[in-house]
Amino acid sequence: MTYEYNMKIEAKTETEADEKMKALTILASKLNAKELAKLAQVVKHDPVKTALAKKYLGL
Repeated sequence: MTYEYNMKIEAKTETEADEKMKALTILASKLNAKELAKLAQVVKHDPVKTALAKKYLGL
């Protein structure tokens, strides 16, 4: 099943907002709800793991 949502994305430019939306769409399609929630929890509450992930990704 597919659901539609209207969302607001904070970004400096419309291009950045488009990139964020594309990335979120990919994450939502590849991760189940539990995995996505865990990822969000880590990003929100664990800056060390988030920094390690960014380093691993070359960011």
